[in-house]
Amino acid sequence: MKYFAVVVFETVMRLLFSLPRFRLANALKSGFLRLCGASVGRHVVFYPGVWICTGRNLRVGDHVDFALDVLVTSDGGVRIGDRTLIGYRSQILSSNHAIPAGRGRIFGAGHVRKAVEIGADVWIGANCVVLPGVTIGDGAVVAAGSIVTKDVPAYSVVGGCPAKPIKMRD
Repeated sequence: MKYFAVVVFETVMRLLFSLPRFRLANALKSGFLRLCGASVGRHVVFYPGVWICTGRNLRVGDHVDFALDVLVTSDGGVRIGDRTLIGYRSQILSSNHAIPAGRGRIFGAGHVRKAVEIGADVWIGANCVVLPGVTIGDGAVVAAGSIVTKDVPAYSVVGGCPAKPIKMRD
């Protein structure tokens, strides 16, 4: 029965989130996430291909834009502030595989879950990865292709692999 529920969830998610970003489709997507336990604000836009696992522990503010093929894992908790843009094929990860001590087996070692906080008026460029436990401050910009491993101060511009400060926004 557990596997049936997973198959149904993933099938509905895949079909629903393949719809274009029209107002009615976005309302259906937001409603589905709310049924899964998420808190979703007003006027949230989901481009086709967005994948959110599982929806619980997810808080999305108003006027947030998820571009094409964005992935969000919310097991560890994800909060996204108002007026935030998340670029094409970016990933926001709040959980990851655990690395066992010594030479223990990686397979079956479990997961590490840490909350991700993204402030208001943030722009995350295309193909970025935000790792578990990261906080991105209000007004920050993350350059395309960056891997964010540490906290990003408010109103800063960061980029690179790993993401490093480039400048402060004036």
